[in-house]
Amino acid sequence: QVQLVESGGGLVQPGGSLRLSCAVSGSIFTVYAMGWYRQAPGKQRELVATITSGGNTNYEDSVKGRFTISRDNAKKTVLLQMNSLKPEDTAVYFCNADLMLTASSPRGTYGGRGTQVTVSS
Repeated sequence: QVQLVESGGGLVQPGGSLRLSCAVSGSIFTVYAMGWYRQAPGKQRELVATITSGGNTNYEDSVKGRFTISRDNAKKTVLLQMNSLKPEDTAVYFCNADLMLTASSPRGTYGGRGTQVTVSS
């Protein structure tokens, strides 16, 4: 059974930093793109950042220059370094991964349960 578990969320003051981590566990053939999404209260889930297996990254405009996504393919983890945090970054952050369970299975997207990030003074 595939599991994605996020960690690293918490309460931070504006201007502070947090580092989110997401580990993929279970029997997996290969992991393709991985990413972070967030959902604030009363809002739709939105993309934060994605990273391909080759390391190409993509960011939502409001986090460019402040957030950095990275991954460790050997450990099947994806990280999100968040600097200069703002109150509007407050949300539940979810990771997901595009992966194949076996060499013959179709690609599928799997997600975690999320971790709360609160930016407040």
